[in-house]
Amino acid sequence: MKLLKVLPLALLVATAASQPAIAKDKPKKAFVVVNEAVGVPVFPHDITDRPYEVIGEVKAGVRKATIFSKEANQTKIYEELWERAEKLKADAVIKANYGESHVSAFSWGKTNATGTAIRFTGPAKAAADKPAN
Repeated sequence: MKLLKVLPLALLVATAASQPAIAKDKPKKAFVVVNEAVGVPVFPHDITDRPYEVIGEVKAGVRKATIFSKEANQTKIYEELWERAEKLKADAVIKANYGESHVSAFSWGKTNATGTAIRFTGPAKAAADKPAN
């Protein structure tokens, strides 16, 4: 009888000890350029102030977990694009584009996104070199 009272406590202690420590926030990376609105180097437009080479197209799909989950926001979509571009050793993603969420066979809502992964080949032009608009 006494064993039945002690056993749940022993299981609780053993379970707590086996759980990994809570991960701390990842340190912020220093990017060559950054889209301040989303915190990663993904842009919906082209970059014209420095030369670059195109590495390739990146695609991402962000899914909702349940019908009650929130739709994917721009920050989440851009982070997914950036994760794929990082694997290509890209400096940035330009011409990022995403559409409306749609229901698929495997999710309650999926948003597809595409972009162009680039690597910079030279320094940025000085502000004096830019033509006045």
